Amino acid sequence: MAEGYCVKDKKKVEIKNAEKITMKNGKPATQGICPECGGKVFRIGA
Repeated sequence: MAEGYCVKDKKKVEIKNAEKITMKNGKPATQGICPECGGKVFRIGA
């Protein structure tokens, strides 16, 4: 599973429902949901 930083919890968490996306500038990223607080988790280059 992908791991990202949750700003609300201020720690690294496993990304729930992770999906690979491409940002506007063409770089890859991973976006999903924090399993603990339900907030968005975003990781660039993964």
